[in-house]
Amino acid sequence: QVQLVESGGGLVQSGGSLRLSCAASGRTFSNYAMGWFRQVPGKEREFVAAIRWSGSSTNYADSVKGRFTISRDNAKNTVYLQMNSLKFEDTAVYYCAADRWGLGTQVTVSS
Repeated sequence: QVQLVESGGGLVQSGGSLRLSCAASGRTFSNYAMGWFRQVPGKEREFVAAIRWSGSSTNYADSVKGRFTISRDNAKNTVYLQMNSLKFEDTAVYYCAADRWGLGTQVTVSS
C-alpha cells in the first residue's frame, strides 16, 4: 500500500524546535516534488513549504520563512521539516503531500 506517514509532532514551548519527518512507503517518491501543509480546526489547509524532487529548489510560506527548513533524503524516501523559533500560531496538524496526503501529525506550541 502506497502511503505517506508523518512523525515528530508534539508539544513544545514557544521558541522551541521540532523536526517533522514524512516517510513514504510502497514506492519511491524521489521523482516527486513534496510539501508540507498545515490545518487548524475551522480553517482551510494552508501551504507551509515545498521541495523539488532533486532538493535543488525550495519554497516557503511567508509566515515560516527564516524559521522552517524543508529537506529530503531520496535514498530514505523521506522528507523533513525542521521548525525553529516556534510560535503559538504554528499550532496545527501538519500534513505531508506528494501525489496524496499523509494522515498528519499534531504540533502544539504553548505560549
